[in-house]
Amino acid sequence: MNPRLLRVAGPVILIAVSLIAVVAGLAYGGGAAEVQLADPGPVVRWGLPIATVLVNLSAATLVGSLVLALFALPAGERPFEIALDTASIGAAVFTIAAATTGYLTFLNVLNAKPTLDAVFGQQLGRFLVESPLGQAWLITTIAGAVLTVLTFAVRSWIPTLLVAILALASLIPMGTQGHAGTEASHNAAVISLVLHIIAAAVWLGGLVLLVVVRPAMSRRQLQAVLLRYSSIALVAFVVVAVSGTVRASITLLDVSNLFSTYGFLVLVKVAALLAMGVLGAWYRRRLISRMADEPGSRRFWGILTLELVFMGVASGAAAALARTAPPVEAPLVGQTPAEVLTGSPLPPELTLERWFTAWDVDLLWAFVVAFALFFYLAGVWRLHRRGDAWPIHRTVMWTLGMLGVFWVTSGPINVYQDYLFSMHMIGHMLLSMAIPLLLVTGAPVTLAARAIRKRDDGTRGGREWILWAVHNPVAKVLTNPYVAAGLFIGSLWAFYYTDLFRWSLYDHVGHIWMVAHFLVTGYLFVLSLVGIDPVPYRLPYPMRLLVLIAIMAMHAFFGIAIMMNSGLMVAEWFGAMGRTWGATPLQDQYVGGGVAWSVGEIPTLILAITVAIQWSRSDERQQKSRDRHVDRVGDLELDAYNEELARMAERDARVAARQRG
Repeated sequence: MNPRLLRVAGPVILIAVSLIAVVAGLAYGGGAAEVQLADPGPVVRWGLPIATVLVNLSAATLVGSLVLALFALPAGERPFEIALDTASIGAAVFTIAAATTGYLTFLNVLNAKPTLDAVFGQQLGRFLVESPLGQAWLITTIAGAVLTVLTFAVRSWIPTLLVAILALASLIPMGTQGHAGTEASHNAAVISLVLHIIAAAVWLGGLVLLVVVRPAMSRRQLQAVLLRYSSIALVAFVVVAVSGTVRASITLLDVSNLFSTYGFLVLVKVAALLAMGVLGAWYRRRLISRMADEPGSRRFWGILTLELVFMGVASGAAAALARTAPPVEAPLVGQTPAEVLTGSPLPPELTLERWFTAWDVDLLWAFVVAFALFFYLAGVWRLHRRGDAWPIHRTVMWTLGMLGVFWVTSGPINVYQDYLFSMHMIGHMLLSMAIPLLLVTGAPVTLAARAIRKRDDGTRGGREWILWAVHNPVAKVLTNPYVAAGLFIGSLWAFYYTDLFRWSLYDHVGHIWMVAHFLVTGYLFVLSLVGIDPVPYRLPYPMRLLVLIAIMAMHAFFGIAIMMNSGLMVAEWFGAMGRTWGATPLQDQYVGGGVAWSVGEIPTLILAITVAIQWSRSDERQQKSRDRHVDRVGDLELDAYNEELARMAERDARVAARQRG
C-alpha cells in the first residue's frame, strides 16, 4: 500500500474495525441489552462502550507517539515534529472522549435524565467531585486538556519526556476505576488493569505513529525506527499478556468459565493478541532487514495493516468485555474488620513455616524485578561475548538485591504488613537500607554504559537516557551526600508522622509510591558514599564516616521514639483488624520500633565497615603511588649523580692531560 494512502487509511481501518468489534461484542455478550430496572436508554447503553473505545484509541495514540519519539526519533527533525503533532491530536480526541465517557457514565450509574434545570447540573457536579468513579473521569478529562496544550507547545527532549510521564500517569485513573473496591483481589485486579492499559497504549500508539510518520522518512531511517519499535512492542507484548492473564483469572475464577459468553470474548482478545505477537516476531526476524527492496517493503506494510486490524479487534473486544456480565460474580469481601479494611481475609498466624510459604505477588514489582534481572544479565552476556570482563560478584549482588525486592514486595512481608506494624517496619528497613547496598554494589549504570550500544544518529536509546539521568542537574543535587542523607533520614520521620503512612495503607497507589520512595532514597544514600557508578561528588572518607555515625544516631532515635510512643499509629487501621493471634497492636508497634532501632542499624554498620575498608585501601593505593613517585625521583637523582661524576672525571682527565703537556 502507498505510504501516503496508508497514513490516512491506517487510522481509519483501526477505528472502523474497533467499532465493528465493540458492536458485535455487545450484541453477542448482551452488554447493551435493555435493563429491566432503571434502564438508562439505548443511547447510553451503546454510546458508553463506543466512547470507551475512542478513549482507549486516542490515549494509545497520545502515549505511544510520545514514547516512540523519545526512543527512536531525533529531536528537531521532521519525524519528531510529526510524532508530537500526532500526540497532540490524540490528546485532543482523548479529552473529548473522556468527557463524553464521564457524562455517559453519570447517566448510566444514576439513571439520570438530561435536563436543562439546575438540579441536573448539581447532580452531575456532585458525581464528578464526590464519587470515586466521577473523580476518575474528571481527573482524566483535565489531564487530557492539559496534555493537549503541552503536546502542541513542546518540541525538545526533556519537555517531551516530562509530557510523556504525565501522559502515562493520566491512564492510571482509568485503571483504578475499572474494578469494584468491594470485591476480593481488588489490588491485584487494579494493578493488572493499569499495567494492561499502559502497555497496550504504548504498543498500539507506536504502531499508529509508524503509519503516520512513514512518508517523512527514508527507508534506512525507517528500518532503524522499526527495529527500535519492535523492541518496545516485545516488552509491551509480555506485559499485556501476563497482566491480561492475571486480570482474566480474577474475573473468570475457573477455566470452565472460558466457555461462557464472557469467556468467548476473552478468547477473542487472546487470539488477537497471539496473532499480533506472531506478526511482530515475523516482521522483526524476516521483513525489517529487507525493507530496502520494494517487494519487501510492500509485504511489510501489508503485514502492518493486518496488525492494525487485529489491534482493532482486541480494542473493541476489550470495551465490550467491560460491559458484559462475567459468568460468575466476583466474590464480595466479607464483613470482618480485616476484609472491610484491606479487601482480603485475615491471614493465619505468622509462624516459622509462613515465612517460607506465604506469598502475595505484586504484579508491578514482579515485572520490575524480572526486567531488571533480564536486562542486567543480557548486558553481562554482551560483554562476555565481545571478550570484556565483568566481575562476578557484581552480578551476584545485583541478583540478590533484585530477589530481595521481589521477596519484600511479594512474600510474607507483603502478606502481613497490612496487619502487623512490625512486618511493615521490617520491609521498610530492607528496602531502604539492606537492598540498596546490594544494588549499588552491582554497578548497573557502569554496566549499561559499557554494554548498551551508543547511538550515532541523533536519537536517544537506553544508554543515552541512563547517562542523561545520571548527569542532569537534578541528579547532581540528589546524589550530593548531604542531600541524599537528608532525604534518607528526613523522609523516615516525615512518612511515619504524617498522613503519608495512612495513604500507603488505604490506597495501593500510595503503597507503590512508598516502596519506590524508600528504595530510591536508600539507593541514593548508599551511592553517595560507596559504589562504582559515577556521582558528581563524594565526601572524603573521614566525613563519610561522620555522616554515617550521625545517620545511625538519628535512626536509633527514631526507633526509640516509636518504642516510647504510648499511642497507636493509624489506630483506626492496626487497632481495628480484629486480630486474635500474636501480640497486641501496641505491643507489635513496640516490636516495630525495636526493629528500626536494632535490626535497621545492621546494614548501616555494614556500610560503615565498607567505607572504612575503602578508606584503608585508598590509603594503601596512595602510599604505593607515593612510593612509585619516590622511586622515580630517586632514579632520576641517581642518574643525575652519575652524570655529574662522569663530568667530573672527564674534567679531571682534561686537567691531568694539560699538566702532562
